[in-house]
Amino acid sequence: MTVSQRFVLAVAILSAFVSFLDGSVINVALAAISHDLGGALTSQQWVVDAYLISLGSVILLAGSLSDVFGRKKVLTAGLVGFGVTSLLCALAPTIEFLIVSRGLQGIAGALLVPSSLAIILANFSGPAQSRAIGTWTAFTSVANIAGPILGGVLVDQLSWRFIFGINVVPIAVTLLLLAKLEPDHHRQPGARIDVLGAILGIVGLGLPVFALIEQANFGWASLVVIVPLVIGAVALVAFVLFERRTQQPMLPLALFRVRNFTVGNVATFLIYGALSLGFFSIAVFLQQVAGYSATEAGFTMIPTSLLLIGLSSLFGRLAGRFGPRLFMTVGPLLAAGGFLLMLRIDERADYLTQVLPAIVVFGVGMAVTVAPLTSAILGAIEPARSGIASAVNNAVSRVAGLVAIALASLIAGAAVLDLAGFHRVIFVSALFFAAGGLVSLVGIQNPRTERSRP
Repeated sequence: MTVSQRFVLAVAILSAFVSFLDGSVINVALAAISHDLGGALTSQQWVVDAYLISLGSVILLAGSLSDVFGRKKVLTAGLVGFGVTSLLCALAPTIEFLIVSRGLQGIAGALLVPSSLAIILANFSGPAQSRAIGTWTAFTSVANIAGPILGGVLVDQLSWRFIFGINVVPIAVTLLLLAKLEPDHHRQPGARIDVLGAILGIVGLGLPVFALIEQANFGWASLVVIVPLVIGAVALVAFVLFERRTQQPMLPLALFRVRNFTVGNVATFLIYGALSLGFFSIAVFLQQVAGYSATEAGFTMIPTSLLLIGLSSLFGRLAGRFGPRLFMTVGPLLAAGGFLLMLRIDERADYLTQVLPAIVVFGVGMAVTVAPLTSAILGAIEPARSGIASAVNNAVSRVAGLVAIALASLIAGAAVLDLAGFHRVIFVSALFFAAGGLVSLVGIQNPRTERSRP
């Protein structure tokens, strides 16, 4: 790896890390936020989902911006915006202000992830690319898992507000490293942004999720739920039809003719939906039922973080050598087994006998999964479309997470998560992990048998 490539990889990891971190660090702070600012389970869902809705809705547009204007420019704008909105979250005086600030933070976060992966694909090739993607996925996955650890320490020792304020430090470091990268490529003549497609995509993704969250408060028969659900569904249909006809679509539908890209994104939806649903429920249950402190709840996931750091690059290399299919099958099934072990957890949630064994099995499963999954999807697409391909995959994972969390109260069957509701959520999460593995077994092809790219 050259010095230039090391800078590229460092920028890619740090840029995505803060975005992924803020998607998960919030979970262990929800109880403290509710204590300070008020709000029940629905408000807690909105603090999480306001970020995920805006990020998932805008990320396709962000991928298009990355391909048109250049990775470096988009990363810079995203980092600055993320820093500003993080400070707004840290200073939020009310729960409503925090929810709005989280939504703005998600927009800035959407600018980070597609460009961070796209610069890796543009600067690495062959086995080196698989290793780089493995390293990227290891650290971004650790951000998902380690977020509760950092959040727990900050909440208990300082204040929940520091989980947002601390973002300023890695953002400043990343901006300094970003300045050392080569300038962006020149804009392609005639390239433009698909504005109407972006609007339809944002409406089509955002309103149905709003309806899923608010159905717990108003019921399915309420106009507050029915109207956004219908408008969102119509917007999604219109988005697909428009993208088929426009000359420069935000989402080139030809991408989905590539088998590994399509199947990999289906697996992503199932796996990351399960991950978000499960982790949201674990964080809430351990604190509100089992009596864990925020720090203790966060530290329960340390074994998973260590396994991801230690093993993701290895499995990225192995997937590059043997193909991703085996790993994308075995990994989610192991993760499902880990979640099924959580059904042994009772109100005490004894860490050594009930929580730790499940966390270790789950962690091995995720370490086997994450790098091969990313490599299979992005390795199937030509580098010129890496920005939008990365955006699609990340949009799928984020939308899966926000839909899953929106369904948490429906699955739990109560406004407050009790033991029975926790077990229901965990079982559903295990089913989704297992489904992701089975989809990969049936649909993923190793590179030597894959057809040519579009």
